[in-house]
Amino acid sequence: MEPFIQTHSSIVELKNWHDSNPNLTVGLTTRKGGVSEPPFDSFNLGLHVNDNKVDVLTNRKLLSQLLHYPIENWVMGEQTHGVAIHVVTPDDKGKGAFHDSTALQDTDGLITKERNVLLSAMFADCVPLYFWDTSTNWIGIAHAGWKGTVNQMAGCMVEKLQEQGANLDTLLVAIGPSIAYCNYEIDQYVYDHIPAKWRNLVTNQLDNSNYLFNLSKLNYYILIDQGIQPKNIYQSSLCTYSDSLFFSHRYENGQTGRMLGYIGRR
Repeated sequence: MEPFIQTHSSIVELKNWHDSNPNLTVGLTTRKGGVSEPPFDSFNLGLHVNDNKVDVLTNRKLLSQLLHYPIENWVMGEQTHGVAIHVVTPDDKGKGAFHDSTALQDTDGLITKERNVLLSAMFADCVPLYFWDTSTNWIGIAHAGWKGTVNQMAGCMVEKLQEQGANLDTLLVAIGPSIAYCNYEIDQYVYDHIPAKWRNLVTNQLDNSNYLFNLSKLNYYILIDQGIQPKNIYQSSLCTYSDSLFFSHRYENGQTGRMLGYIGRR
């Protein structure tokens, strides 16, 4: 069953997590319901894509009202397709929320145990990874494009959470909407960077010597390898490339907006 449910034109929610803990706010925005003009139409949340800044901040205000999280409480990383993870404290509130220049530098993963902080990250085909330990209430979000995925950002997040005291047995992970296997063609260079033990499980060679690559499935295998129980992994089947509900960097040749993935605990 699809774990990400559209509960509003502008968001898909990880509803079963929220139902388990009403204080938990977790999901991904869509491209619907904002004020941005084409090609960023209409609910673009990214300040780094040459959209009108006023429009983006208007969209962020609309989202803050929808989620009941003031923008001043959002935290964002710079997102450089790496595996650096930041432990968010109250002092980080507002970083990246109003200006890209204030985002946490060289950061693709965020974790916290703080309440009333909205961890957030930008997506447009890359894989959103969400984490919640039901016993300790550590939460996290990570951005995993092909570079982050093959460098095992999913595993890095699990290790970092455990270092901070999260319990592996009660740690839930959700693999959010991203570009589907059938739409993600890669070349030999990317293929060679996929860890060898999973390479044949997540790719299929095409006639043109390129490959189809299942980003979502590789993240799943990495999580299993890290000790996450299969029953604790929630995997979306929504495709950002083929579903007009979402922005897609690949489908729109880079000229598009960004969805915002988020998780917070009141």
